[in-house]
Amino acid sequence: MTDKKLQLNANPIVAHLQKPAAEFTRADIIRFITDKGIKMVNFMYPGGDGKLKTLNFVINDLDYLETILSCGERVDGSSLFSFIEAGSSDLYVLPRYATAFVDPFEEIPTLCLLCSYFDKDGNHLESSPEYTLHKACKAFTETTGLQFQAMGELEYYVIFPDDEMFPAIDQRGYHESAPYAKGGDFRAKCMQYIAQTGGQIKYGHSEVGNFVLEGTTYEQNEIEFLPVPAEEAADQLMIAKWIIRNLAYEMGLDVTFAPKITVGKAGSGLHVHMRIVDPKTGENKMLDNGVLSEDARRMIAGMMDLAPAITAFGNKNPTSYFRLVPHQEAPTNVCWGDRNRSVLVRVPLGWTAKGDMARLANPNEPETRPATTQKQTVEMRSPDGSADIYQLLSGLCVACRHGFEMPDALDVAERTYVSVNIHDEANADRLATLDQLPDSCVASAYCLEKHRNVFEQHGVFSPAMIDGIAKALRDMNDLTLRNDIKDKPEELQQLVTRYFHCG
Repeated sequence: MTDKKLQLNANPIVAHLQKPAAEFTRADIIRFITDKGIKMVNFMYPGGDGKLKTLNFVINDLDYLETILSCGERVDGSSLFSFIEAGSSDLYVLPRYATAFVDPFEEIPTLCLLCSYFDKDGNHLESSPEYTLHKACKAFTETTGLQFQAMGELEYYVIFPDDEMFPAIDQRGYHESAPYAKGGDFRAKCMQYIAQTGGQIKYGHSEVGNFVLEGTTYEQNEIEFLPVPAEEAADQLMIAKWIIRNLAYEMGLDVTFAPKITVGKAGSGLHVHMRIVDPKTGENKMLDNGVLSEDARRMIAGMMDLAPAITAFGNKNPTSYFRLVPHQEAPTNVCWGDRNRSVLVRVPLGWTAKGDMARLANPNEPETRPATTQKQTVEMRSPDGSADIYQLLSGLCVACRHGFEMPDALDVAERTYVSVNIHDEANADRLATLDQLPDSCVASAYCLEKHRNVFEQHGVFSPAMIDGIAKALRDMNDLTLRNDIKDKPEELQQLVTRYFHCG
């Protein structure tokens, strides 16, 4: 019998097995492979550069399929992570069945699975990206009794030859429609493929940024996700970036998630929305009688305290700090506010209005009171496409947990709240008291090391991982770079080219 809850699920594995991905077993994966004539299996896993790596298997027989699904395979950890020495570099990768999806690009029927890393003793690799996030979420729940959920806003530029017909207005592309927006068909196909891999998409649209540079059109787009448990959110974002790049390559386009492309044009962020949920009832705990709850303000306070250090996970190359400049939409001041895009952490509209808007728009509809409290989130606006997604969500999870552990959390939240645009004259006194985000990778490394004890608490971030992140940031050697080349567009362009396909 067909489960009505699964009828509209775009993932063909879910549709065929008639069970949610979270319940997949090895037997389910084997049944799908045999029923659908799958010929190859791909293991995929994040490397130290934040990109997915792939290991291909041809299915020889059922015994071999059982072996790879239950035993995994060896990989060279020293070629994947800088913190692993060549002398003891063997690692195992083991597939997580819940992540299975059909490769939308391969001509040969292929099933892909994301993997976890294990050490020589068969234990989770403490410094692996996905296990770090698992530990962060576990510590959050043990401390608060709540589940940490997240979703990303994935911004990117799609690049193609200039089309002079129906030109878009420079830097006015927000929610533009065809024919003025040219990347809609590409975005729609990306969304279709992401949904087929299990991605829970909220919507897609064109973004503010569009411009022509040397005969080439750059058009900014965004795909935004729905809130899910943070570990699922990270997996979905990783696969989504992989799909966007592969589809662009297949269609002869180029795409970039780079934080900044050129001076005076919108950069691309990776804003992250978060909420806390009662794991037993599924109730969103962000609101209390229609206003932001004390627990939500504790979360925000933790992010206010650790925000400069979080750039070490979410802003990983020098171009990130050409996006985080004063008096633009990307934040530089450590503060938060309601519906306010000049702040670091924004509390977006949460459907707390008392009226029945659906009935006002559709007078023939009967009056209803839909449950909308589930929609409330808070949004961190500093990260960008250079982020290591697992590290970033781990760092945000730690920061939100830290807020529950801070005795003065509610006071910190009160001190850092801004009711209107932070750059308005009325906020001059408040602005002078606020911390600032770092202005370089080197400064970010300093902030991370200053707060490393918080990230290492509960065994979440391993010391080796913190050391490796800090070293990589210091090696960028960009302490004064933003100021050094601010009036040198050619040098900035060389920098952008170097990090064009970051993250």
